[in-house]
Order: sequence, then C-alpha cells, then structure tokens
Amino acid sequence: MSQSVRTRPEGSGQALSEAYDTALLDLDGVVYAGGKAIVHAVESLATARAGGMHLAYVTNNALRTPDTVAEHLTELGIPTGADDVITSAQAVARLISEQVPTGARVLVIGGEGLRVALRERGLVPVESADDDPAAVVQGFGGPDLPWGRFAEASYAVARGVPWFASNTDLTIPSGRGIAPGNGAAVEVVRIATGAEPQVAGKPLPPMHRETILRTGAVRPLVVGDRLDTDIEGAFNGEVDSLLVLTGVTDGPQLLAAPPQHRPTYVDADLRGLLTGQPEVVEADGGFRCGGWTATAGAERLELDGDGEALDGLRALCAAAWTAAREGTCELDGGKALARLGL
Repeated sequence: MSQSVRTRPEGSGQALSEAYDTALLDLDGVVYAGGKAIVHAVESLATARAGGMHLAYVTNNALRTPDTVAEHLTELGIPTGADDVITSAQAVARLISEQVPTGARVLVIGGEGLRVALRERGLVPVESADDDPAAVVQGFGGPDLPWGRFAEASYAVARGVPWFASNTDLTIPSGRGIAPGNGAAVEVVRIATGAEPQVAGKPLPPMHRETILRTGAVRPLVVGDRLDTDIEGAFNGEVDSLLVLTGVTDGPQLLAAPPQHRPTYVDADLRGLLTGQPEVVEADGGFRCGGWTATAGAERLELDGDGEALDGLRALCAAAWTAAREGTCELDGGKALARLGL
C-alpha cells in the first residue's frame, strides 16, 4: 500500500503482473499516443494478461465511449471489452446522479462519452442553458469543440446551476506533442464565472471509487505517466503505482516530486509489468541501485558508478526524496540525469 511519505522507489522480487491482480492502466502516454500504440505496449500487455493479470483501462479523457475505446485497443492488437474501460465521464455521471433526480436534464459541454455515461445513469443530456438543466457537466470535447460551448456553460453556471467537470488535466499527449486538455477548457468557464466545479476524475476519489466498483480489483496496481493524476490518484486511493516514462513525466519532474506524486515503482515502459523491480538500498551515505550510487550534496545530486540508466534514476530518486524540503526537491539533478541520458 502507498505510504504517506515515500523516500525511495520500492523493489519487488516478483514480476508486478504476478504481485498484483489488476493493472489499472492509463491510456494516453501509457498504452498509446496520438492513436498509435506505444512501443512494447501490445506485447507486454498480452504477456501480463496471459499470466492471469486483469487489465483495466482507466482514462480521464471523457470524449470517447468505452465501446469506442475498446474497439480502438482491439484494433491495436490489445483485445478489450467495453467493461474493461473506465472513463472520467462514467465517474462524473455517477457523481451527478447522486445529487439530482433521475430524469434530470444535464447541460453537456463535451463529447459523446459524456452523453452515453449520463444516459447510463438515467439523466437526460441537453445542449442549451435555456433547456432548464439541473447540472452542467464539462469534459474533453476534442480540438473541434466550438468556443460557443464554453459560453453556454458560463450562462448556466452564472445562473447558479451546479457545475461538474470530468477532470482538470491541463494537457493531453497527442501524436504531434502536448495539447491543451479539459482542464484548460474548465479554466475558461472558471474565469468567466468565478465558480468552482465538482471534479470526478483522477486524482480525486470519485474516479478511484468508480474504478474499484467496475473492476472488483482486490490488489490493484495503478500504471500511469502523469504524477499529478495517475500517481496522486493511487496515493489518494492508498494503492501502489508504477510510473512509466513514455508520456509527460521526465527525470527532473520525478526527482522533484512531492510525497503524493512519488510512485511505488519506476520503469521505462510497460515491460516493467513483466519483471521484478530492483531494490534501492542505503549505502555509503547515499543510496545504491544496480551499479549506481546516488548522494545528496549541499546543492546538487551526485551520481557514481555505471549500469542501467533506470537503476541510476531510481537511486537518484531516493537521494532526492530523502533530502527534500517541504515536499519538493531543491537539489540540482541536471548533471546526474544528463549522465544517464535522461
């Protein structure tokens, strides 16, 4: 289980796919980017599934329906059913349904994923602030969402209609780079109204609750690429996590992570599910992992040795997190990371 103050990545003598019954996998930046499978993802997930691990796909992206996501994954070579996909649209629809009557109208600012999730909860999607909505819900609508939709949300919220957001991720990975996410769109309505939405998606509890309800996971492992959603969500849910370096998080961000953003395990990609994780141990006034020893000096992190780059990164994390002040690392790790090629 997650610890309140993690000072080093943990080791595992078992392959993670054997130590945990369910992988709760983020999609963008973990399984695919820009619609294309990330290298090693397809074969790694197939091996984990063949070994008995349940794979569930947990995404803050509310645009697509679970059916659409499952079809896409299957096309990529990852056989998936709609029941294996959990979205922030489902989490926010449940949250709304607990606060408004069955059959209530909900103004939708987003895509089809939100509409399907609302209907599943017995709610009626509408398109205008003049349709007498009982709630407003905002989710990622893709790059073609008209600007006027934000105005429609603002009109309703300014009238006092309760406002909900599927998630507040400011960015989303794409095949061309990092693009604005739903959080950027939420900021538009917040600026216009001064209101604050109720948020369901990662890292907040409604998303974790939705995931556990739908998967029945007993010993889950959260797998993600974002510290402020995937890893913090695991921290809030008190479950273990694996950070993969195929998405938005880089070495400096990981070293500077505050306690709630520190993953249990760190690996390059989804092949990390299929192996044990090396132990990080205290040694020579610092921390050793594999062939590397990392120490915290007065102003910078020092790295000595050689071997696998990831082992060096794990050792650096232990040195940085132990020396952290008020939850953030103040030591320069640039030279050490450059030596690792990270």
